[in-house]
Amino acid sequence: MTQPAPHADTAPPTHPQLPAADGSTDPHQWLEEVTGEDALAWVKERNTGAETELDAVADPQDPSGPPLAATLQDQILEILDAKDRIPGVTKRGDFLYNFWTDAEHERGLWRRTTLDSYRTDDPEWDVLLDVDALNEAEGEDWVWHGARLLRPEQDEAGEAVEVYRRALIDLSHGGADADVTREFDLETRRFVPEAEGGFERPEAKGSLSWIDADTVWVATDFGEGTMTSSGYARQARIWHRGTPLEEAELVHEVPESDMAVFAAHDSTPGWERDWVIEAHAFYDMTVHVVDRSQQPPVLQQVDVPADLEATAHRDLGIFSPRSDWTIGESTYPSGSLVVGDFARFQDGEPALHMLFEPTATTSLADMTITRTTVVLSILEDVVHRLEVHTRDEHGTWVRQDLYPELRGALGVAAVDADESDEVWVTVTDFIEPTRLLLGDLSAVAGEGAAGEPALIKSAPARFDAAGLDVSQHFATSDDGTRIPYFEISRLEAADETGSQGPRPTLLYGYGGFEISLTPSYLGGIGKAWLERGGTYVLANIRGGGEYGPRWHQAALKEHRHRAYEDFSSVAKDLLERGVTDRDHLAVRGGSNGGLLTGNMLTQYPELFGAVIIQVPLLDMKRYSHLLAGASWMAEYGDPDTEDWEHLRTVSPYHLLAEDRAEEYPPTFVLTSTRDDRVHPGHARKFTAALESLSADVRYWENIEGGHGGAATNEQAARMNALLYTFLWATIGADS
Repeated sequence: MTQPAPHADTAPPTHPQLPAADGSTDPHQWLEEVTGEDALAWVKERNTGAETELDAVADPQDPSGPPLAATLQDQILEILDAKDRIPGVTKRGDFLYNFWTDAEHERGLWRRTTLDSYRTDDPEWDVLLDVDALNEAEGEDWVWHGARLLRPEQDEAGEAVEVYRRALIDLSHGGADADVTREFDLETRRFVPEAEGGFERPEAKGSLSWIDADTVWVATDFGEGTMTSSGYARQARIWHRGTPLEEAELVHEVPESDMAVFAAHDSTPGWERDWVIEAHAFYDMTVHVVDRSQQPPVLQQVDVPADLEATAHRDLGIFSPRSDWTIGESTYPSGSLVVGDFARFQDGEPALHMLFEPTATTSLADMTITRTTVVLSILEDVVHRLEVHTRDEHGTWVRQDLYPELRGALGVAAVDADESDEVWVTVTDFIEPTRLLLGDLSAVAGEGAAGEPALIKSAPARFDAAGLDVSQHFATSDDGTRIPYFEISRLEAADETGSQGPRPTLLYGYGGFEISLTPSYLGGIGKAWLERGGTYVLANIRGGGEYGPRWHQAALKEHRHRAYEDFSSVAKDLLERGVTDRDHLAVRGGSNGGLLTGNMLTQYPELFGAVIIQVPLLDMKRYSHLLAGASWMAEYGDPDTEDWEHLRTVSPYHLLAEDRAEEYPPTFVLTSTRDDRVHPGHARKFTAALESLSADVRYWENIEGGHGGAATNEQAARMNALLYTFLWATIGADS
């Protein structure tokens, strides 16, 4: 593949410059140099152009006031920084831990409180780490990536010998996926220096996790040849305190062509286990239980199909097949949930029970395990309901509906899966603010009732939802498949002709990696879009997980076009129903969703008045050679093989055509320089090619933010203010 030399001229070319349809040439490949001088000059020039244009747009609701982008940025930032948000917590020992950002702490505080205090309107928080202060002291740009606490040792009575004191904290430069891990002392409130024996993992796409106070699992970059072609760790090692990282004991290594290796220790008292997982690709894994009592450690494979997810909690083995699984005389269908005694299974004596069997309209959205129960969150035509399963005194599984009175999107998390049957229950919807409840399932074990969950927190409304209506509809895709979608719109009175007229409508989708899009409180979208008269639509297209693995598999590889047919069918249904018209309909998507909206631009430009493409994949010829792209070949295919025959039909960069340039609607492409998952070159090259066609395109690249596009609330507010200003200036301009 030829690669023209980088050059200092960053102005748009005066004639079409498109990649060859067969991928043999690429005139914009120089823009893949992430921090190259010429590439960043190109980025800066386009950032300036986009901001100059969008910052000048007047607010139609207050033409003499501040520009629309400034108003929206202030409104969105106020929501993101609101001090009355519900703090998400995890319980360890006697404390609830939370990571919090607001206007005064843009990089955030890691803090903790007690459950009694958390129940109050104004909890007393004990701050453990101030990331903003850390950045100031160290001259860094750290972004919080999470923490893992070391479980204290227990005495013979099962009581903790000491409190939770040590943590492994992950920090990222600017929000990138690659991060560092540093050991932290919760009593002294400082990092334990490497010189004092503290664990420190240098920057890489890897992990560090506790085994005991002086031992950790480590998977990271150990030097040349130790990372996969996807950029993740190949080696799982055991690292003892006081020894150099490079001398950590090698336990397992996967081929360079695999996606990654993962290793972790389950510290559940009495049920300690170590795991090593070979991730060959998405949906293709080999799971091992590690016997560390032997030297060297011995790996015992869990004998299940490679596309089956297997894990264990206490005595219980949990199995989630992604294709029909036949074992012995029984067959468990794709998308089911199967459980059984894990030790017996490993000994070749499976005694399994199917807790959930999918139907044509139902799928398993999530599973939560408490000390004695299994809680299932089930989607029925993308609407949530809950079940709880327990074992009676004879070991027979008993099922009950759980909290049937709750409506909306329901999320369940164990408070402490090792110690109790309490669960956090989150209830949310598009226009109903989120509530957090606390339930106790301990009575269910004896076939008793769960009881009513207690309301712990309730978030206030962030936008005016008066007159808004939420409805579900079904479009028909090209092959006859029913595609559900949600519409959130304001029920306004018709004019004298009996018509409401076309409404500015934003259609959002994803359609990949078995990720389900379900209702959640719209917050900033509600303020910037719905409150101002816009309509919002969420499409549940194939490639996602709304109907389980089969829904995802229907759009894999050579079937990827089905996701785009589904999405365009939803757009057509909106037009046919009179919700909007072409000039008032926009699409938005990010990452795989950016590939989706890139295909809408190139394949269905006649349907849309504007297109937003965020942190996208767009060049499907080179995607597998850029950053983590090789890990997605199970989703899309390998462009260096005959798979290119189908990939070229869904590669937006290669679908751009000079004879269709006038059809392309106004487009806004956004990404992040620090995105080390989806290479910013996708967005840059696509924009450059559109510019060469004199298309109506603007581009904005945030320097920080990683794959999320923003590292702070202020950056997120700025990004969203720009894109909603673009929408109001295009599809909402004459509304």
